[in-house]
Amino acid sequence: MLGEGRIVGGRPSYRLDTARPFTIPYTEPRTGIRFAATSTVFMSTAAAIKRELIELANPEIAEHSQRFFKTAPGEYGHGDRFRGIRVPLLRRVARKHAASPRRTVLSLLRSAHHEDRLTALLILVHQFQRGDETTQQRIYADYLANTGHINNWDLVDSSAHQIVGGHLRDRSRAPLYQLARSESLWERRIAVIATLHFIKDDDHADTFALAEMLLTDPEDLIHKAVGWMLREAGNREPAAEEEFLGRYYRQMPRTMLRYAIEKFPETRRLAYLRGNV
Repeated sequence: MLGEGRIVGGRPSYRLDTARPFTIPYTEPRTGIRFAATSTVFMSTAAAIKRELIELANPEIAEHSQRFFKTAPGEYGHGDRFRGIRVPLLRRVARKHAASPRRTVLSLLRSAHHEDRLTALLILVHQFQRGDETTQQRIYADYLANTGHINNWDLVDSSAHQIVGGHLRDRSRAPLYQLARSESLWERRIAVIATLHFIKDDDHADTFALAEMLLTDPEDLIHKAVGWMLREAGNREPAAEEEFLGRYYRQMPRTMLRYAIEKFPETRRLAYLRGNV
């Protein structure tokens, strides 16, 4: 329920009427010790969070974002709407509302505005990383049930490796291969970006397997994602990346190859580009 309004900077600002205890199951990453952190917080609503975002909106940034994220007819972001808010501000809002209940976060994730959806995903990442196994399972399921709203590259890249990769770390990776066969560009990108979580544990097998699956993908955003993950794997195990490239670099899309070899020494990079490896 909304409380009494007040005027801040010429615009109405609102508070929530009721503070109540809110318990978040938490696992300490280094020790694995689980406990419940309880504090008194204001229970956010989607409407209240949207009002905060509206106050942060900047029309000039919004206009730039409309172009940058390719929202014209026929482009990958067609129809997306922007308020015009920089990511650091969205992270601040997400931290403030990190204890938001599931209904609030999912409502925000289904918003027509890009920044609302990104804020929701940042909240989900925060809750996933601090949640117990039951909380993580629920967030993972909600994430995959709402991929239609995770529909731009920054939305995927800000959340897939933490939530999907995090959940599948010690489980079957089969869901990634199902996503990689999807007709949805964004689900295929989720599959690839999720492997960043494994790469950080020096586990590269799924990155290379998915890269092989997606060699002939028609979308430039998949070429970039695969090339990026190959580069990340190579940063930790250069010989494994070179072995993969040795088999496939001649048939890889040019953008995928360029992303994969971006950090190579110049002479080696040019040898790949010229087909002389």
